[in-house]
Amino acid sequence: MFYMDYSQAVEVPIELRSRILDYRPPEQRLTGAFMRLLAFALAVVLLCVPALASIKEKVAGVAPSGVVLVLDGEGNELVAQNAGKSFVPASVAKVVTAWLAMEVLGSGHRFQTRFYLDSDRVLYVRGGGDPFLVSEELALLAPELVAATGKEPFAGMVLDASYFPQELRIPGIEDTGRAYDALNSALAVNFNTIHAVKTGKSVRSAEKQTPITPLAVSQFRKRGPKGRGRISLAQEDPSVGVRYAGELLAVFIGKAGGNVEGEISFGSIPEGLEPVHVHRQSRSLPEILTQMLLGSNNYVANQIFLEVGAHRLGGPVSLAKSQQVAEEILAEHGITEGIVLKEGSGISTQNRFSTQGLARVLAEFAPHAELLPRTKAGSRYKTGTIPGVKALAGYVNTTKHGMVPFVISLGGKTGKARFRLLRALELGL
Repeated sequence: MFYMDYSQAVEVPIELRSRILDYRPPEQRLTGAFMRLLAFALAVVLLCVPALASIKEKVAGVAPSGVVLVLDGEGNELVAQNAGKSFVPASVAKVVTAWLAMEVLGSGHRFQTRFYLDSDRVLYVRGGGDPFLVSEELALLAPELVAATGKEPFAGMVLDASYFPQELRIPGIEDTGRAYDALNSALAVNFNTIHAVKTGKSVRSAEKQTPITPLAVSQFRKRGPKGRGRISLAQEDPSVGVRYAGELLAVFIGKAGGNVEGEISFGSIPEGLEPVHVHRQSRSLPEILTQMLLGSNNYVANQIFLEVGAHRLGGPVSLAKSQQVAEEILAEHGITEGIVLKEGSGISTQNRFSTQGLARVLAEFAPHAELLPRTKAGSRYKTGTIPGVKALAGYVNTTKHGMVPFVISLGGKTGKARFRLLRALELGL
């Protein structure tokens, strides 16, 4: 269907409109050119008004009680249904976290893990909250570390995770074995989870890139499902995840030609000791954000959210610091209400957004829209799903207005309706 854009309509001059009303005899009839102009103007009226009404009717037909807001590039409402209601954003909150990260940390930011060596060749590892310290990263890190320190065995390994307070807990994260409930930590590997296969009493790694370790075996035997699965590390003792990071790092050091002969323990960096190696995450911040938004990883989102606060206000991290910085950044952009962010992943129902507040954040985040997943029609989006909440927000690719911000929040048990709405917006605007 063809839709006429009002902005393309030709305005009929006042003197010509008066002639339309004051009909003349045949000898004074309007010229053919004017008649074509008049027909064009009438076509605009006949086509555009029903088209706009049609999309609003479609939205109401798909989700009559849903919250929907679409704005044009100037902030004018194109579609607004129940738009005055606030809503729980679920994982749509990750869009705000990504925006805050780009504002505060910047695209050039790289998470760091620092290594120290004392005179007895005890290796100290200080975690910096790297959210993507995965097996593939350890495979890059270990040879660099061995090259910097030599292949002589380490007398021991001391793990320092003090950048994250031990009592830190994220609202909405429960004490379960589920991967999305993984505890945030200054030093953790593979998103503080174990991916393994249990057959009887036997446990093996489910990933060819991840060697199995004694702690991984014991944890998966105790808490893992039968067969293949991924579990979070025990929340009742945050040191379990830190120790697992140390065990896996030791294995990769061995693969790189080094060796850790002594025990793995916990402690702080001795006064005056300088780093012998600083590992900078191989993935840029935009790459990490892209993966976080695509996979909707709660652990990664909150690692980033916590770093936003500590980066501006200094370590150690805390939710209070990140909440304060979030409010400051929002206020700097004139957004003083409509965004309540208690944590960065959206797992907490304490997060609360207004449609206008989120739409304003989307307007600010627009230069980074390519970080979001893409529909076949070219729209960019982020889903949010928790019981009773089916949200969708991003940028809808329209025929007349280009890429414009949209917000959708629905209830119900299925999230398919939100994508039907998005498709209707793609076709109707």
